Formats: sequence, structure tokens, C-alpha cells
Amino acid sequence: MTTSSPVWGILGTGGIAAAMTRDLQLDGHTVAAVGSRTAGSAARFAAAHAIPRSHGSYEELVADPQVDIVYIATPHPQHAPNALLALAAGKHVLVEKPFTMDQQEAQRIADAARAGGLVALEAMWTRWLPHMDRLHEIISDGTLGELRSVVAHHSQRTSPDPEGRMLNRALGGGALLDLGIYPVSFAWDVLGAPNRVLALSTPTETGVDRQTSILLGYENGTQAALTTELDAAGDNSATVIGTDARIELAATFFAPTSFRVVDAKGTVIETYESNISGRGMQYQARAIERLVAAGGEDSRLPLSQSVAIMGTLDTIRDQIGLTYP
Repeated sequence: MTTSSPVWGILGTGGIAAAMTRDLQLDGHTVAAVGSRTAGSAARFAAAHAIPRSHGSYEELVADPQVDIVYIATPHPQHAPNALLALAAGKHVLVEKPFTMDQQEAQRIADAARAGGLVALEAMWTRWLPHMDRLHEIISDGTLGELRSVVAHHSQRTSPDPEGRMLNRALGGGALLDLGIYPVSFAWDVLGAPNRVLALSTPTETGVDRQTSILLGYENGTQAALTTELDAAGDNSATVIGTDARIELAATFFAPTSFRVVDAKGTVIETYESNISGRGMQYQARAIERLVAAGGEDSRLPLSQSVAIMGTLDTIRDQIGLTYP
């Protein structure tokens, strides 16, 4: 493995892999290889993104001696086996969200990374975006007073194809794991670990959740109200409410966005506008590269928290009867 700036390999060739590759290259990171289940798919992706090497299997990609970090961009059920494959080959991993299908799988990744002295990081890109840096500064300096609640929504009108990724149980479909992970992770980011979880859901004909509403309760009395749905487009906004002021994040709260800080009298006391290049996925790349250089876990999203968030999702799934083969 290299001793200078880490070199990236992309595992998977779907839309999210393409988006991440563009931001990596835009930000000056080195993407040296891509791997797919077929040589043709890998070769087409490599040609489209000017990547030097393509591999016709995931095993070949993780064995590539020039690759240091593997970005896992496969469907949800493959996250854990693909990450474990890369870790066993001595590669650091950035794993798309949801981190895994359940907490047990997440713990296996955490254990493997720690045993191998490697970095495993969940690709919850929101955590490292500049507007989230400012949001945490505002909370920390006491502008909001005592925190009372978080409200967050993520709803999209996705493909109605019953065999497509969103509706297919075999592909880990449903609103919760694909879309709801964002408001759940956001609540964790702002309020920490909940001590109570309540959920209500409506299923699709294919057996995944069409829409799910979640309440998180905390020992200090704060609450989070979160919603997600896959067949109707929402405003995808979020609000952090305190006794003295609130932060209103515009659509889309988990992507580079604007927000305003409004005091208890309704006066806007601060506005923030995101102004970045690309989609914003490069910030999570910078985060894992820092970890590769310095070791340890990222304070913004420790590996232990990714494991614990999967536990919250497991609890929600138990309550709404969402199971996967």
C-alpha cells in the first residue's frame, strides 16, 4: 500500500459510485481502479471516468496492490460482505449507507477493521458538509438555548418498479434503510443516542415499508420526530428547536443547503448559504483520508456510532415488522 496520499478503488458501478468518483476527482483524490461483477461493466465505468484500471470481480479489485481505500457502492445487502472482503485484503473501507442491513453485520465490520488496524467509515456524507460544521458551532455556543426537539423529513417519489431497488426486499428496499437513514442519523448527530424508539409504518405490496414515522425519546426529555416515504416527494427539510432559537434547514437538509437561525420572537439572527464545488461527497473522502494518515476514529461519526445507529434501525424494523430474506 502507498505511503503518500491514499489511492482509491471503487467497488460497484451504479449511480452513487459515479457521483462519488466525480467528486473524488474534482477534489484531487486519486482513483486508480474500479471493480464490478463483470469485466464489461468495470471497463465501461473506467472509460467514462478516466480510471486507469478496471477489474472484472470484486476480489480482483481488493487485491489490487495500488489501492488503499475501497469505496463500497453496492446494494445494501452486499455492503457487509463487500466491506469484509476488502478489510480481509488489508484495505480501508468507506461504506455507503445504510452501513449494513443490521447491527450484527455492522459489528462484524467494526471488529474486522479494529483487528486489522484498518479504517472503516460509514459514507454518511452529511456529517462532514460545511453547513453541518456551522450548525454544530451554533448549538455549541448556546445560541439555541436548551435543545428541545429535532424534526426531519426525507420523502421521495421513487421508481414504482416492483423489481427495482427501492421496492425489492432482496435488494434491501423500502423507505427506512434507503431514505429514513438520513433523518435518523441526523437526530443522532444532534441529540445523541435515544433511550426510547416508537415507529409506525405502512407497507408496500412487495413487503417493504412505503412510509414510516419515527419518534425518538431521550433521557433529558428531548425528542425527535422523523418521517420517510418512497412514493411521494416531500420538502426534505429539518429543524433543530431550542428554548431560545431554532435552526431551519432548507431542502435538502442532508445535502449542501442553506439554513437560517430564528430566535424565539421570530427574528432571523443568522443565515447560512452553502457554496461548494461538486455534490459534496468529497468531504467524507477527506475525513477517511485523515483517519488513514492519523489513525483512530472520526469524532463526527465514530465507528461505534454507526453500529449503534444500525441498532436503532433494527428496533424500528422490529416494531414495524420489516424483515429481509
